[in-house]
Amino acid sequence: MKANVLNINGEKVKSIELPSQFNEEYRPDLIKRAVWVIQNNKRQAYGAFERAGKDYSAKLSRRRKHYKTSYGHGISRVPRKTLWHRGAQFGWVGALAPGTVGGRRAHPPKAGKIWEQKINKKERRKAIRSAIAATALKDILNKNIEVPLIVENKLESLNKTKDVEKFLIKLGLENELERLKIKNIRAGRGKLRGRRYKRKRGPLIVISGECKLLKSACNIPGVNIVEVKNLNAELLVQGLNPRLTIWTENSIEKLKNENLFLGKPSKKNVEKKVSEKERPKEIKKNIKEKK
Repeated sequence: MKANVLNINGEKVKSIELPSQFNEEYRPDLIKRAVWVIQNNKRQAYGAFERAGKDYSAKLSRRRKHYKTSYGHGISRVPRKTLWHRGAQFGWVGALAPGTVGGRRAHPPKAGKIWEQKINKKERRKAIRSAIAATALKDILNKNIEVPLIVENKLESLNKTKDVEKFLIKLGLENELERLKIKNIRAGRGKLRGRRYKRKRGPLIVISGECKLLKSACNIPGVNIVEVKNLNAELLVQGLNPRLTIWTENSIEKLKNENLFLGKPSKKNVEKKVSEKERPKEIKKNIKEKK
């Protein structure tokens, strides 16, 4: 499978062969499971205070002839706290039990609950490969742009946010950038918890390693930038649909040379093992003696 490489002005420069990761079958069920695991592992434990609703002296005797007893008064055996008393006459209010004012909850959320989920390595890798392959499927993406979007390595050297914005406009993503500027107020309690606004999700830029683009592109709302080795299923999708992804030429090469998400050893590791085998016995002895 071949794809065109564009320059910073959005013009075709050459075409390259895509790595085997792009040939994977599109499996939305696997992608959904991998995303669900990631999101579960991000969750923060929460729960009710253990003593909530239990800090009352609400003992009520269950014996018939005790001084403070509920027998013979025509009342239920709900735990009650005493507001006033006159001899053996009491003013009671239900407390402690679920269903009473100020009482505990019947089944509150427990802080000790374990939210962490696990996924098989092969299943996770397959989900990532499937999400990578989906970024090259024009029918599913519903974008009027040629995909996959692969750009020359000059993109990684852009050190100003306005230059990155100009580049995205030249690719034909002007409407996308306008859409990302809109922010809506979140419904519910999240407004009070540091996440007042919601934004749309825009394109993902995949780079080969640390570069100037990491800082310059992160200031554009809705646009994410990630190193190719740190890719996961959640970053590559938008809801359950594939995300518009811009790849640099170096990131594609790294994907191919290091066999990322395939579970195979990279070419470098294979070369190292071969070179050690080919060494003469005398050299091997000298190396061991030095160690």
